[in-house]
Amino acid sequence: MSNPLREAVPSTGSLMSLIVKICGLSTPESLDVALEERADMVGFVFFPPSPRHLALDSARALGARVRGRAQKVALTVDADDALLESVVDALQPDMLQLHGKEPPARVPELRKRFGLPVMKAIAVAAEADLAAVTAYAVVADRLLFDARAPSEATRPGGLGKAFDWQLLENLDPGVPFMLSGGLDPGNVSEALRITRAGGVDVSSGVERAPGQKDPDKIRAFVRAARQASERLARTSPVPRGEKARGAEPN
Repeated sequence: MSNPLREAVPSTGSLMSLIVKICGLSTPESLDVALEERADMVGFVFFPPSPRHLALDSARALGARVRGRAQKVALTVDADDALLESVVDALQPDMLQLHGKEPPARVPELRKRFGLPVMKAIAVAAEADLAAVTAYAVVADRLLFDARAPSEATRPGGLGKAFDWQLLENLDPGVPFMLSGGLDPGNVSEALRITRAGGVDVSSGVERAPGQKDPDKIRAFVRAARQASERLARTSPVPRGEKARGAEPN
């Protein structure tokens, strides 16, 4: 029996640009580099166990610095409403990213409460993990496939660990999706070639140490991703990860 999530990709359609997200930004300097390189999304982490955790005062200052040049994404992990309200008030994000074990019902609940699109992360280690796609694809505005963290890990992402990208080959969840987990300037081209994801999300892959972004690596990643996207556009005009709904407007 065929998997309804794995369908042939149409050979025609309008070209849509790759979405590049730099996540875990915590300083004006690193944010400015991401904006100068025209990253589409800039991510801010609100999760204390992470070395990229951002205090609300810092989030307010960094958020104001963006000035509409990219979408601001607030990443939380199983956050309650009180924390999310504080984050939204401080950052004024364009999107919420749920990176924990939030159930499908939580997604439309938060979209309605805050009036913001929601991206849901799905942890992947084996094909069986893709079973969650069906439930989340009908409620989320965007999916993010990340490597499943080891059981002993203190956080669910940002560990610099990749998963088998071939698990996403020919995947069509019916909603825009992004790829994360272990990406860096050297492998993002291959990751895109295999998955045809409509977006890529990097954090540890552009750092010199956990939580410390490297400006040169940010530049290299964005440029490598853009170049890979341009090459693929000549052979696959519609990225699978974007063909369903397209990228949200800035």
